[in-house]
Amino acid sequence: MPIWIWVIFAGILVSAWMSVYTARQDRKKENEWIEQEGQKYIERMKEEQEDREKEQQPGMEH
Repeated sequence: MPIWIWVIFAGILVSAWMSVYTARQDRKKENEWIEQEGQKYIERMKEEQEDREKEQQPGMEH
């Protein structure tokens, strides 16, 4: 087989490997971002719940 066929075959393999590698990295970054946003949401919910509990305490006039 001519050498150029091997070069093309190697290029295809490298391209496929880079595609899989990049997709995994993107998925990892996306999951980290989702986790951070979820944590922010949970913190806001806790703060809101604490505010509601403070407002409902007897003796606290607004």
